Amino acid sequence: GELYVDLPLPVDAPASEHCGTCVKCIQICPTQAIVAPNELDARRCISYLTIELRGSIPLEFREAIGNRIYGCDDCQLICPWNKFARKSAEGDFIARHGLDATSLIELFAWSEEDFHKYTEGSAIRRIGYECWLRNVAIALGNAPHSGDVVAALRAHEGHPAQLVREHVQWALAQQMRKAASARSRHQAAVIL
Repeated sequence: GELYVDLPLPVDAPASEHCGTCVKCIQICPTQAIVAPNELDARRCISYLTIELRGSIPLEFREAIGNRIYGCDDCQLICPWNKFARKSAEGDFIARHGLDATSLIELFAWSEEDFHKYTEGSAIRRIGYECWLRNVAIALGNAPHSGDVVAALRAHEGHPAQLVREHVQWALAQQMRKAASARSRHQAAVIL
């Protein structure tokens, strides 16, 4: 978009190049969203996919999302320049309501009312409840197989939103594939 104003605005200084030959961010990106030095394909970025995208997350990126349910900072965490950053003392940056210690199964069990209650004042709220469930479903699909995970997913199979149902079905298929793989390994071990 563009913004037209009749005020003189200062011109930003061009960003200086500090990366040199470092390509750590390119190498660590789970979805290869950083396609070249200083070049990001936002459509592949987990932060875009889990925060900005309102529709279905493309199949090709779901496994790479792993257990991330709201954004990804791998490129920021690996960047040598960010070793100089300090943890903010600002209260808005502290995880609320124990969100950093809550299991995926518990997060998936939240009602829409719970979602609004626990994300009040947080940027997480802006993705909305359906995208929240979409993201948690993907993370559960990527989790190790367990009966509890499957039960949590089955509880949302009939969700009224097609977006949620689609991602729940994908996650259940992932869980069933992992269960079948574990059975095959077990049978092979018994035969040996």
